[in-house]
Amino acid sequence: MAKKNVIIIGAAGRDFHNFNTYYRDNENYNVVAFTAAQIPDIDGRKYPAELAGSLYPDGIPIHAEEDLPKLIKELNVDDCTFSYSDITYGKVMSVSAIVNAAGANFILLGPGDTMVKSTKPVISVGAIRTGCGKSQTSRRVIELLMEKGLKVVAVRHPMPYGNLNAQKVQRFAEIDDLAKHKCTIEEMEEYEPHVVRGNVIYAGVDYEAILRAAEEDPKGCDVVLWDGGNNDFPFYKSDLTITVTDPHRAGHELRYYPGEVTLRLADVVIINKMDSAAPEDIQTVRDSIQKVAPDAIVVDGASPIKVDDPSVIKGKRVLVVEDGPTLTHGEMKIGAGVVAARKFGAAELVDPRPFTVGKMSETFEIYPNIGTLLPAMGYGKQQLKDLEATINGADCDAVVIGTPIDLNRIINIKKPNTRVYYDLQEIGNPNLGEIIDDFIKKYNL
Repeated sequence: MAKKNVIIIGAAGRDFHNFNTYYRDNENYNVVAFTAAQIPDIDGRKYPAELAGSLYPDGIPIHAEEDLPKLIKELNVDDCTFSYSDITYGKVMSVSAIVNAAGANFILLGPGDTMVKSTKPVISVGAIRTGCGKSQTSRRVIELLMEKGLKVVAVRHPMPYGNLNAQKVQRFAEIDDLAKHKCTIEEMEEYEPHVVRGNVIYAGVDYEAILRAAEEDPKGCDVVLWDGGNNDFPFYKSDLTITVTDPHRAGHELRYYPGEVTLRLADVVIINKMDSAAPEDIQTVRDSIQKVAPDAIVVDGASPIKVDDPSVIKGKRVLVVEDGPTLTHGEMKIGAGVVAARKFGAAELVDPRPFTVGKMSETFEIYPNIGTLLPAMGYGKQQLKDLEATINGADCDAVVIGTPIDLNRIINIKKPNTRVYYDLQEIGNPNLGEIIDDFIKKYNL
């Protein structure tokens, strides 16, 4: 039987994992291309031969998703496998329509063909959208495990935006490792909070190789924590699955791919941000959980805000800088920075749009509904330069930094500024402490 020609539709993450786990050594298929969306400047590269395996001695080209209909016809494609996340069902089926109209099958790979089994117990933390509070939940779980004397190694959902060969397996144990691996702002936002708390985190491209390295980490490993990205389901078979929901985007838990999958897989569901959400929106999320994950344990949670220096905010016209992906494809209208600005008495939120330059202006063209917030975009040197110029050129009294990292460490902010911090705080019972205690007993840790 002739091999089927395949295009993997992705965004530099799940697409590479689906290839590695299902297609790489599969003689029944010939992956002729990847397409890329969401992430700037990804298309035009190759998935390298060194990672692609013996069936692909020349590597695999990466094209822009907009070229999909042409590629299907020119490359005589049979199947297109959709492999990225945080997408409305409408958008997923729109891509399906494009694929079908061009003559190909539209494929969604599931957990059975893509999850890797660990030799260690695995706790996974995911979310129904990007920006729900998944990372702070991961940090809370790690703290609870470490308090019991257990050695935890985190593995983060991929963000391989640089040299893919060099990023096959990445280990972050010190702040200097962020520079060593040439991390973007998005990567630093995920890795730095782990490193400063003293635990090791892995990431990269080949997630089976990453898992094996994590299991044998030099500092030891009793538990692997999967720190998921966007609203994707885990790459690893999980012994405890925690899914974070967001009442600020009530209803999204049943309208985005694969967020509903992540919710349906959950053993534990956290309703986060209850301290700043409307009661009716919290109830909407509760109803959704009851509908699709009725057996899950539900933990109520809050994200209390603190800042370094409230006086920088009070009575001032402030520019708020928030986590980039949360504002762009995450579609959030407020983040921790806005909550802090309101809580500590800012006179005004300054609109950054009149002051954007270069790549920052392009970001607002691609995502015009961001509003009066500045996403901390930093996928490359030019974006960082343009972010710095936009902040310093803005007509504001001060800057409120709502990103999870110390932005002053990587760009020169010349205006008065203060950082915002937020951690998960459970409300009442059940809580994560009880759940983790039960997990430790179950697996004799």
